[in-house]
Amino acid sequence: MLIEHRGKRPVVPASAYVAPSAVLCGAVVLGERARVLHGAVLTAEDGEVRTGRDVVVMENALVRGRANHPALLGDAVLVGPHAHVNAATVEEEVFVATGVSMFPGAVAGARSELRINSVLHVNSRLRPDTVVPIGWIAAGDPAELFSPDRHAELWEEQQRLDFPGTVYGVPRGTSMRTVMARQADFYGAHRDDRPLSG
Repeated sequence: MLIEHRGKRPVVPASAYVAPSAVLCGAVVLGERARVLHGAVLTAEDGEVRTGRDVVVMENALVRGRANHPALLGDAVLVGPHAHVNAATVEEEVFVATGVSMFPGAVAGARSELRINSVLHVNSRLRPDTVVPIGWIAAGDPAELFSPDRHAELWEEQQRLDFPGTVYGVPRGTSMRTVMARQADFYGAHRDDRPLSG
């Protein structure tokens, strides 16, 4: 399904394929020979989503662009099933496995691998050719790799990365009531979306 959002329409070249159950919403631009499989969602909230050539976004993956952090996928990138690429940059030839989470401002360097259920944290930069093991977390610029049992050390790094400021535009400690009121207003823009005929 192709949807106009905030006055912007997806751009799909003739060489690309978008499954009938996939969603492209707003300023989404696919590269040549891109493939978006069933249930995947590419949504440009108030920032662009752009893929390179020969990119495959697999079933039920989410790729989201934001104003200050577009979602950019380089050439020859695989985004695995149930992966979450939120306002991040994925350079060329990167493997993003099943269940990976990438957050706003993150950059996965060329030819890196983010293995199953790994995380690239907000405002973190993964050096080219780096492998993030299954279930591990990469945080910092340049990113340090943390095993799941190193939560206390990870939390020290996370606080410097400013997740609430980057993602929600609020200081740490802002109440969820305030955050969610702002989010409800922001996503309310979808009430004016317009499905496009094929």
